[in-house]
Amino acid sequence: MKLLHISDLHIGKRVNGFSMLEDQKYILRQILAAANSQQADGVIIAGDLYDKPVPSAEAVQVFDWFLTELADRGKAVYAVSGNHDSAERIAFGAQLMGSRGVFLSPVYHGKISPLKLVDSYGELYLYLLPFIKPATVRHVLRETVDGQEEFVASNYHDAVKLAVAQMQVDKSRRNILVAHQFVTGAGRCDSEEIAVGGLDNVDAEVFDAFDYVALGHIHSPQFIKRETLRYCGTPLKYSFSETDQEKSITVVTLKEKGNVEVSTVPLIPLHDMRKIRGTYLEVTARSFYQGFDTEDYIQVTLTDEEDIPDALQKLRIIYPNLMHLCYDNRRTKQNRVIEREEGRGEKSEFELFAELYELQNNQAMSGIQMEFVLQMIEECKQEV
Repeated sequence: MKLLHISDLHIGKRVNGFSMLEDQKYILRQILAAANSQQADGVIIAGDLYDKPVPSAEAVQVFDWFLTELADRGKAVYAVSGNHDSAERIAFGAQLMGSRGVFLSPVYHGKISPLKLVDSYGELYLYLLPFIKPATVRHVLRETVDGQEEFVASNYHDAVKLAVAQMQVDKSRRNILVAHQFVTGAGRCDSEEIAVGGLDNVDAEVFDAFDYVALGHIHSPQFIKRETLRYCGTPLKYSFSETDQEKSITVVTLKEKGNVEVSTVPLIPLHDMRKIRGTYLEVTARSFYQGFDTEDYIQVTLTDEEDIPDALQKLRIIYPNLMHLCYDNRRTKQNRVIEREEGRGEKSEFELFAELYELQNNQAMSGIQMEFVLQMIEECKQEV
């Protein structure tokens, strides 16, 4: 059984105000091509199908097109809702779509029945676990203590552990779990939602009964403790913390019990995401940007000591998809607290302004700036 493992499509996402829909369509076409070239039996989508619980009409149309294309190619789909999705909206029409080989996770109600798949090695059981919170589990599962019903699962680890226990997995069989949770030890990116204090942690041991665990939620491709407990990562870069990552599709091949092969297929984006750095004159020099696609999504860090007027608009002439502009200089490297100073009434307006400027910028004004400030002060005095 050969399955493609993808996750965190975040269809409809905007990054720094830029719509990613065209980039997402482009990368989904690559995934469709890979499903054919790899002769995959199906595609796992481990949550965050959309970027919002109520996705835009355009986002729904893109995902509908993607599922239809997979179904028309005879590729089964196994998808779960993520923390960005509405479990109820994802589950809508699930029974109907199951007849086309598109299997979507239902709203969690305390019991998950596996899908039975068959290949040349026999039966294989696939479980779809939507993203769950402790409150989700407490709503449907209770335990009896001293003759009274009490809620269970006070944290994410206990919630997922209890949900897995309810599956009653037969460890002698081949089993796959599709889930969207944060497993302790996984490395995060800036584009993910982070629970303060690691409250959403789930220990890897919870998933020991499964031959392969197809995880979503973490945007960096990685495995936790074993090759078969795996995050495939996002198919696209969604933050500048991901610029050095190579995005890919995870291909998992399950043979006889205990024999699982994992490989990857690289994905090439419509627009890459990169960071560039230098003075304004350096980053606008033709020799600087000749070596790469200037239509990539760009973060520019200027090292000029003085802010460049209208720098964002000027730089977008060269880099039309400039997403973020920042400065790295003496002003930004050191934050100095401006405190009330005794005897400031004895100082002139110019001296006070000069001190404020130096505190804010970690450098004194230039001669031209001094002349300008003195002129402005005199003009203000004349108007009073």
